[in-house]
Amino acid sequence: MIDSQLLAFAGLAFVITITPGADTMLVMGSVLASDRQAGIVTTIGICTGLLVHAFLSALGLSLILVRSATAFEIVKLVGGCYLIFLGSQSAWQSFQKNSAIAEKEAEPSKSIDNKSTKQFFMSGFLTNLLNPKVALFYLAFLPQFIRPTDSLLLKSVKLGSIHLSFTFTWLIVVAVLVGQLRPFLTHPQVMRVLLATTGFILMGLGAWLALEG
Repeated sequence: MIDSQLLAFAGLAFVITITPGADTMLVMGSVLASDRQAGIVTTIGICTGLLVHAFLSALGLSLILVRSATAFEIVKLVGGCYLIFLGSQSAWQSFQKNSAIAEKEAEPSKSIDNKSTKQFFMSGFLTNLLNPKVALFYLAFLPQFIRPTDSLLLKSVKLGSIHLSFTFTWLIVVAVLVGQLRPFLTHPQVMRVLLATTGFILMGLGAWLALEG
């Protein structure tokens, strides 16, 4: 028998997932800054952060963060500042001279090394790990689709898995599409606009996360 609650959750989770946000901007920024592989690594980091929140939520540990106003504000501030930091890096790159960007893009494409891989992974991982709103999503949104007769842990894992699979698939699609368009998107003038736009959006999201009451 098809679980109508799972279907309803899947529909809402899909809409939430494809709504542009920090994760999408971060993956796009990674691809533009390096290549498609960097976007995929960032996606894996993002999903790992989601997995941690989903696991803690299923066990009820995230409730501590939500019930502690001080802990929530600290994590929210740190997460917001981290997004602002990532955004400022992207925006700063957009103010480089055209010749510097063109010279960089003229270099042969190389696979990211282990150090860069770790950096892209950690940027995605920390962006979600330090976002208390992800914990709130799992604690406030998921229970709406759990019946009193359901196994809390099992149903939480199912719902979390659906959201995680949607997020991973969507961000991989974003990374591939941006990677395919990268020859055009990395034209010096276009690159400057995209890096600046991505950077300011990330900074805006970071400020909103840190300052929202």
